[in-house]
Amino acid sequence: MNPDGLPDRADLVRELRHLRRGGLPALQALVPEGLRAVTLHAGYAEGEDDLADGAERLIRTAAERLGPDDLIGRAVQCTFGLLPGHRGDPAADRRRAAALVYGVSDERFRHSQEKQVVEQLAGAVLAEAREPAVPARRPVVPGARRPQAASSQPARVPRTGLHGRAGSRPVTVHISPIELLRDIDILVSSENVHLEMSKSFRPTVSGALRRSAVVGSVTEGPVTDVLANELAAWVRARPGVLPLRPGTVVPTDPGALAERGVRRIYHAALAVPDGRAYRVDPQHIATAVVGCFARARQERADVLPGLRSICFPLMGAGRGGLDRRTSAEWLRWAIEDALTGDPDWSVHVVTRYPEAARLFDAEPPDG
Repeated sequence: MNPDGLPDRADLVRELRHLRRGGLPALQALVPEGLRAVTLHAGYAEGEDDLADGAERLIRTAAERLGPDDLIGRAVQCTFGLLPGHRGDPAADRRRAAALVYGVSDERFRHSQEKQVVEQLAGAVLAEAREPAVPARRPVVPGARRPQAASSQPARVPRTGLHGRAGSRPVTVHISPIELLRDIDILVSSENVHLEMSKSFRPTVSGALRRSAVVGSVTEGPVTDVLANELAAWVRARPGVLPLRPGTVVPTDPGALAERGVRRIYHAALAVPDGRAYRVDPQHIATAVVGCFARARQERADVLPGLRSICFPLMGAGRGGLDRRTSAEWLRWAIEDALTGDPDWSVHVVTRYPEAARLFDAEPPDG
């Protein structure tokens, strides 16, 4: 132990490596000595009664310090089962998910990146404990309200800012990663005009959906990259179709996302290669929205009765180069127009950024 009562970083790394194998539920049986000291020092627990829950809260907060859009931060979430619905996953499944973040095999991850991931989490845990403002934020006072664990549910902000000629059209804006949404029939992904999805470790909508739709695991096998495989099969069946006209929409099954109540993934081909980058014409966002509603109506009539809800991301606002305001404005206009002609849909928009969600607030038109 150090003079401040906190463990050495190397000792905490050893404890976290052991915890990685057992998973967070193992804390209910035993909180290791170093982590116990950090949890009490940082004010995440008042004593033995809430020590296990406090240690888990501390680990979750430390992981948030690393950033959900950072490779290491995302790998930490996968490694320790911090993502909603994965807390109790077997160690092999958690390692495989973390390996997918880096796009490497499980064995390569185990021998290489995993060490760095655990070390970075240990550093973040100690930083959280040593931050001067922590005692003031989390006072250890008998009867004081204890810090609550971060919610596993994405923030859901109802908006009613879409106004068409037929009156107000509601849209629900989710401040959340798209892969954490539940019970929405259709999730829309923005792709390039060659239908090449992002790598699963990229912090993009396409990469997140691709990663989350994978079926199978190390323990259950075989592993199937559902979305990318279906898009490749669609292209093979249509020789010479590439590049697609911007705004073209191609549907696939949801893969493992079906467990979250998703029925279809619609891939909107928008991004046109431009040297080493991409460009998106904002007018093609409107084309894609029209295509998504048309495809949904067709599938509802032909093969998937009951389709009713659809969720759009801010298309083109990532690697497509558009700023969020431009993407949001074109998306709003296109959804408003679509709902004016076909109001029988529950429409959702998803973004990680609260300031982008506010772009969907609007006043009704005069008169």
